[in-house]
Amino acid sequence: MANINVTIPDLGGANDVEVIELCVAVGDTVAEGDSLIVLETDKASMEIPSPHTGVVAAIHLQEGATCNVGDALLDLTAEGEENVAPEVDQGVDEQPSDTAQDSVPEPVEEVAVASVSQTLEMLVPDLGGASEVEVIEVAVAEGDEIAEGDTIVVVETDKASMEIPATSSGKLVSLKLSEGSKVNQGDLMALVESVGSADASQSTEPAPAPVASVEATPAAPVTPPVAPQVAPMQAPVAEPSRDQQGKIHAGPAVRMLARELGADLTQVSGTGPKGRILKEDVHAFVKQRLNAPVASAAAAGSVIAQPPAIDFSQFGEVEKIKMSKIHRLTAQNMTRSWLNVPHVTQFDHADITELEAFRKGIKAEAEQRGTKVTPLPFMLKACAMALREFPQFNVSLDNDGEHLIQKHYVNIGVAVDTPAGLVVPVLRDVDQKSIWQLSEEIIEMGSKAKNKKLMPADMQGGCFTISSLGSIGGTAFTPIVNTPEVAILGVSKADIQPRWDGSEFKPRLMMPLSLSYDHRAINGADAARFTAYLGKVLSDIRHLVM
Repeated sequence: MANINVTIPDLGGANDVEVIELCVAVGDTVAEGDSLIVLETDKASMEIPSPHTGVVAAIHLQEGATCNVGDALLDLTAEGEENVAPEVDQGVDEQPSDTAQDSVPEPVEEVAVASVSQTLEMLVPDLGGASEVEVIEVAVAEGDEIAEGDTIVVVETDKASMEIPATSSGKLVSLKLSEGSKVNQGDLMALVESVGSADASQSTEPAPAPVASVEATPAAPVTPPVAPQVAPMQAPVAEPSRDQQGKIHAGPAVRMLARELGADLTQVSGTGPKGRILKEDVHAFVKQRLNAPVASAAAAGSVIAQPPAIDFSQFGEVEKIKMSKIHRLTAQNMTRSWLNVPHVTQFDHADITELEAFRKGIKAEAEQRGTKVTPLPFMLKACAMALREFPQFNVSLDNDGEHLIQKHYVNIGVAVDTPAGLVVPVLRDVDQKSIWQLSEEIIEMGSKAKNKKLMPADMQGGCFTISSLGSIGGTAFTPIVNTPEVAILGVSKADIQPRWDGSEFKPRLMMPLSLSYDHRAINGADAARFTAYLGKVLSDIRHLVM
């Protein structure tokens, strides 16, 4: 009979790792490789296997305790083996003198390095504030060997697409996303098995008894310490998340996430090994609860009923075409705005005859600067001045329904028509920039929009929006307010119209303006003054420098 002291092996650099489960009890007989305890770091769960066969004599760690490399785990009583660690010198006389000094130290050098396998969680990174982002392409498959920086998936926000790279190298053991999935920052993306090396000779004592057993013959090699095996994340299975005593199986990272999201872990079903609750279980639980009120409201008839489904193929040949992500989100946003905002539209005209003459006169200078000046920079500058003149247009309604958020900056969005759909990049601090600067930014933003290079941050923070259809045509239209803004300016195609100057009719280039606004924040008289001010500034651009 020999007593073997089993210690915590190398944990891949982790410190103060929590014991979340004891797999054995005092008196149990364990075989080599059987799991003794389960530990959980911030990124992975790992089972510590037994390095020997024997009977558990004592356990030095309990559930909830924290441990580090070299801490005492438990004592094993092994039959048929001698605990010779304290008596190594007694067997020296049995061996020739030229080998006595080499009987123990050499095998220790042979096992100085042991491999450690860890399963790491790969999470969705910051998406620039976007939520419920759709996965449009999966670039890898389970079983692939990936390197840090390799593309895992391609996602598409409401305005742009982006590739999400791998944060570590290894074998992809489980992919949690598929095409069409909706993801948010922090969602579990994949599990990667990373294999590294651990220094198993950190102890300076001559006989590594805590993790090894020595046979009766002193020259026998020391059994190498067994590296911890990472518990594989199993496919979701409905298993209870509590044991017979009602204790919840969840690691500290999962418990912290649940506290942040306000999730009750007693109601969450765990899909991890032995019913442990994983982060994705908490996310799934929260999403289910968030969707529940919507479903109940629809069932109660408190939302607008959908039109009846019609089989159009009965009337002739049809084709079902999937809407793009941008198209779908634009439709949803416009519907939400139309249903929540009491829209009113104010129509007017601006005489831009002199503006056009000036713009054409600086064409050569614009070419020398390598840019192009359209009427849009002048409209941006005029709208910025109008927002300063009428600050009630530069607000948003607070969600409490009792306050207005007054903005002291002037950021203006410009609707851009792209093959993928309508996008609205935002130009910042318009009131502080020149016509040349605005012209360059418009060209740059337009190029990024058409090439799907816009990031979510490029389309946030707007105070006011301009939607110009001047190059296409039309006499007027009613643009929908781009909430949470309270007003939007629609611009139609300018044309020559006769205008009475007091003595005769003269041909003037008139630009139609359509100002839609949220009547909860803006009165009709204010809207009329706003468009009249725009007409004054655009008809005499000298006001732009006042």
